[in-house]
Amino acid sequence: MNILLAILQTLLFISLAPLLAGWIKCCKCYLQNRKAPSPLQPYRDLLKLTHKQPVVSKDASWLFVIAPYIIFSATALAVTVIPLIAVDLPTAASADVIVLVGFLAFARFFLVLAGLDVGTAFGGMGASREMTISSMAEPAMLMAIFTITMTASTTNLSFAIEHIMQEGLVLRPSFIFALLALILVAVAETGRIPVDNPATHLELTMIHEAMILEYSGRHLALIEWASQLKLMLYGVLIANIFFPWGMAETLTLSALGYGLLAIMGKLGILAVLLAVSETLFAKMRLFRVQEFLSFAYLLGLLGMLSHIILEASR
Repeated sequence: MNILLAILQTLLFISLAPLLAGWIKCCKCYLQNRKAPSPLQPYRDLLKLTHKQPVVSKDASWLFVIAPYIIFSATALAVTVIPLIAVDLPTAASADVIVLVGFLAFARFFLVLAGLDVGTAFGGMGASREMTISSMAEPAMLMAIFTITMTASTTNLSFAIEHIMQEGLVLRPSFIFALLALILVAVAETGRIPVDNPATHLELTMIHEAMILEYSGRHLALIEWASQLKLMLYGVLIANIFFPWGMAETLTLSALGYGLLAIMGKLGILAVLLAVSETLFAKMRLFRVQEFLSFAYLLGLLGMLSHIILEASR
C-alpha cells in the first residue's frame, strides 16, 4: 500500500507540473493587463507537440535523439526524492539531497550535450552559459540545503522535514538566510527573470531556449515537460522545507487529502509571488548573473554560520 502511495505521489507530481506553469502565466497576464490563457494551456501544448513528427537534423547523432528521454527520466527520478504530500513513504529512504543534486546534474549534462551535438552557434552558446550558471548555482543550493539538514543532523529531506514539523514554529535566522538563498538559486536554475526569460527567443539573451532550438515534436514536449517539472521541484522544495505544515504524517485518506490541498495552496501563493517579481523586474545582463549567484552563495554561507553560532551551541 505504501509503495502504491509513493507511485501515486510521483505521478501526481508529474501531472501537476504543467498546471503550475499555466497558473504562473495566468498571473503574469493579469498583472500585465493582458488577456490570460487557460491554466490548462500547457497541457494542450504538450499534447499538440506529442502528435507532431520530430524533425532531426542530418548532422545530429544518436545522442540528440535519446537526450530528451534521458532528461525527462532523470528529472522524473529527481521528483521522487522530494516529499510532496506525505513524509512517511518508501521513497523516504532515498530522499537524500546529494541524490537530488545528482539527478539534476545528470539531466543538465545531457541537455548540454544535446545543445552541442548539432553544432549550431546557438546551441554552443546556450550550453556554455548553462554550465557557467550551474557551476555557481549548485554550490549555493547545497549550502542552503545543508543549513537546513544541519538542524535535523541528516541530509535526508524526508527526515529533515519531519524533524522541522515536530519542532513546530521556531524562529531561526539560519532558515531566513537559507530561504533567500534557495529562492535565488531556484530563479537561476529554472531560467526565470531576471536571470533568463523563458518567453523570449532573442539570440543574445537565450540560455535554456538556445539549447533546444533544434528540437521539435515529442522530443520538444519531453524537454518542456522536464523544465516544468524542475520548476515545480524547486517550488515544492521551498514550500515543504520552510513551510512544511499541512504535510501528511500519517497515511490516512483525510491526512493525504489535507496534504494535497496544503501543497497546492502553497504552490499557488509561490506562483503569484514569482509572477509579481517577474513583472516588477527586468532581465539582467548575463555578466551580472555571477554577482546574483555569488550573493545567493553568501546568503547560504551566512545561514550556515548563523546556525553554528546561534543554534548549534545550544
